[in-house]
Amino acid sequence: MTSNGIDGLAARIDDLMPDVRSHLEQLVRIPSVSFLGFDPSNVRRSAEATVELLSAAGMETRILEVEGAHPAALGSIPAPEGAPTVLLYAHHDVQPEGPAALWSSDPFEPVERGGRLFGRGAGDDKSGIVIHEAAVRAWGGKPPTGVTVFVEGDEESSSEHLPEFLGRYSDLLRADAVILADSGNWRTGEPALTTSLRGIVACFVEVRTLDHAVHSGEYGGPIPDALTVLVRTLAALHDDQGRPAVPGLVFGPADPLDLTEQEVREWTGLRPGVRLIGEGTLTERLWTRAAIDILGIDAPTTQEAANRLVPWAKAKVSMRIPPGQDPEAAQAALIKHLESSVPWGADVTVTPEGVGSPYALKADGPAYDAMRRAMREAFGREPVDMGAGGSIPFLAAFADTFPDAALLLTGAMDPKTNAHSEDESVDLDDLRKSCLAEALFLGYLAGA
Repeated sequence: MTSNGIDGLAARIDDLMPDVRSHLEQLVRIPSVSFLGFDPSNVRRSAEATVELLSAAGMETRILEVEGAHPAALGSIPAPEGAPTVLLYAHHDVQPEGPAALWSSDPFEPVERGGRLFGRGAGDDKSGIVIHEAAVRAWGGKPPTGVTVFVEGDEESSSEHLPEFLGRYSDLLRADAVILADSGNWRTGEPALTTSLRGIVACFVEVRTLDHAVHSGEYGGPIPDALTVLVRTLAALHDDQGRPAVPGLVFGPADPLDLTEQEVREWTGLRPGVRLIGEGTLTERLWTRAAIDILGIDAPTTQEAANRLVPWAKAKVSMRIPPGQDPEAAQAALIKHLESSVPWGADVTVTPEGVGSPYALKADGPAYDAMRRAMREAFGREPVDMGAGGSIPFLAAFADTFPDAALLLTGAMDPKTNAHSEDESVDLDDLRKSCLAEALFLGYLAGA
């Protein structure tokens, strides 16, 4: 590709950005929460809106369905003779918004502040949809590679049905390279390729000490309440330094890069007096070591609390596991540790939840060379290879279905995106650069 071609794509992306932003805002306004208990018609409406955008970009489109799943959107453009095909993945479902009072503005009404667009899904992952749309439109709907856009509707609720989609529609989705636009950049303005992901195992632990509640004044002392038992059980998951206490967990090295404690504190809003936990470099603790967290507890709220001993209590425990860790073995070790940590002979029931495998990508070859070059030119600086502490179960599904395809994990999010939390946002300039990088990638891969 000549320099004129590069300049032409950059100018085209600049021209497209008002539409790209408008389309992202349109998608954000659809509350497409894929969790049980939320209106599934909104997820279908989101899939249909995505199909309309892909169709307007010049793609053949359709809705994809499997039993029990939210609908996915598909768009495709055949490859020119001898050219490779690229599969562009994103997801159109979103997390629940959480307490609206914690948001600075309506979570489903996009608002710009300080060069960022705020709203649920603005980053995770409706930005991925408009990046794919823009990359195709930058080529006038006639990219130099084949393009297939697959936009899932179940990612936030664990991608449970993704293997069925990939199996049933494998002929439509087969590709030489896959861009999974559900990750982000190292920092705002600093591009990155995500090359490793932690997996996840989770379980519910329930303890019981009594058949029914009893008066706390009459029986408190000799009779343990279930909430105290649960708290002591959960406390045994970490040692005094905050390291996971479950035996048999693996860990590995990670490039420390230039990450500082001050940045992590600012990105997370960590309170000034709170110390960091665990051991190893910051990137090791975030990417290549296990992390255990308590995500919720079922017990009387303080408003419901009465002067009685709580007979049972329940918690959800989540453990992120690094590449190299077998998820089934990690789950078994977590359950065994919980069961052995329950004090005073209380009854315990541990119920496992699904597992997600960790993954390490082999980040070399023509597709990676093309993407690094594209990012370098779009952002004006070298991209970083980084890990991710989060888990993306769909990566293993794509790797299993298309073992010969290069998998590239990208996206427009950054550490300030606040995905899954209140005031989620995307940096609009990074969104523009991400659109340009993907458009350039298509050209460089075709040339390779």
